[in-house]
This record gives sequence, C-alpha cells and structure tokens, in this order.
Amino acid sequence: MTDWDTLNATIVACTRCPRLVAYRQQVAARKRAAFRDWDYWGKPVPNFGTPDAQLLIVGLAPAAHGGNRTGRVFTGDASGDFLFAALYHAGFCNQPTATHRDDGLTLYNVAITAAVHCAPPENKPTRDEQANCFPYLVQTYRLMPNLRGLLALGQLAFEACLRLARHEQLLPTDTKFEFRHGAIYDLAHSKFLAVSYHPSARNTYTKLLTMPMMIEVLNAIRARLQR
Repeated sequence: MTDWDTLNATIVACTRCPRLVAYRQQVAARKRAAFRDWDYWGKPVPNFGTPDAQLLIVGLAPAAHGGNRTGRVFTGDASGDFLFAALYHAGFCNQPTATHRDDGLTLYNVAITAAVHCAPPENKPTRDEQANCFPYLVQTYRLMPNLRGLLALGQLAFEACLRLARHEQLLPTDTKFEFRHGAIYDLAHSKFLAVSYHPSARNTYTKLLTMPMMIEVLNAIRARLQR
C-alpha cells in the first residue's frame, strides 16, 4: 500500500466530527427515493486521482446524495456533471460523465479532493469541522511531488487553499489574495492558486458560472502547466 493509499484509507475511517458522522449515516440509511436501490457509501469520501498529478482541485465537500452515495468526490450529482464535462473538454479526463466509482473515468494530470471529506448538513461545515479535515489537505499536498497548481472551487475551498499555502510557506508577501473567479495567483516555489466559482446547481442554473467560464479557467491552468 502506498502512502497515498494509506492517506485515503485514513480519510475513509475518520470519525473526528460527530455531527458529520451522524448526518452522513442518516442520509445513507434514509436515502433518496430515486436512489432507493443504491447501497450508499455513507463514509468520508477519499481523494480521487493519483499523487503524480500536477494539479490539485479542491472542492467544498461531498454532496449528501452525490459523493456520499457513490463514494467518489463530485460523482453522482449536478456539480460533478458540470465539472467533469468541463474537465473533459479541457483535456483533463477521458470522459465527460461521472456516475459511480467503476464507470471508467480516468483523470489526466489532476487529482481532486475536498476541504471537508464528509457531507455536511445544508452543505455548511462548521469552522471546527473544517479544521478537523485540514490536516488531510496538508498531507495530500505533501504527497504530490509534481504539484504545480491548486484550483479552488468556491469561497470555502479558496480559504482552505490559502490556509494550506500559509501553512506550507507558499504565500508571497506582496500579493493581496481575494476570491475572484478566473484569478490565478502566483505562489512560492513556482506554484500557483487558481480560483473558480463552485459548480453548484445554484451557480450553474443562475449562470453565475457557465461552461465556457469553467473551461476558460481550465485552459488557462493547462497553459500554465505547459510552461
């Protein structure tokens, strides 16, 4: 078992947050009518991808009936449908759909994680819950020797990435970091932090985030990685 596998196993076994443990298990037991035949995952959702990737995408948390059902981040919900379609168009994966863990989806040069690995009620993890999960983000970062860039999806992920950059002494002193879709900030050691609105159903349905906007960010990231 590799260190990456060990980290993922540790994440899946985590019980640090009683509120999240109770919620994820409750959702898995009650299910949604449309998924009544599913055997819900109902545990923390591990990282997806391989540690040799140059890009790490950081999301908010698994959806109650998405990742918490399928066991793979951004898989089985509207946010994932949008994200993987964009990743496919930008050349970061082999197919535009993600429905379950064994659907054949392969990532190219990217890994995906979350600021919080358990589905939170109303998609709102507490500060303590975010702090409990933060060490997993640090370990994920440290296990990626080729990492060049971070892509934060949404405000909460952006804040987690800034904490990570501060923790790993990557923040330049002369840069003001603010959450702004499409921004790409230079970090120390030739790394960068890119920013996007979260591909939530609310953001995509209201056109706050469109597919061309998402693909433009991913293409800009690809250009950075190819330098």
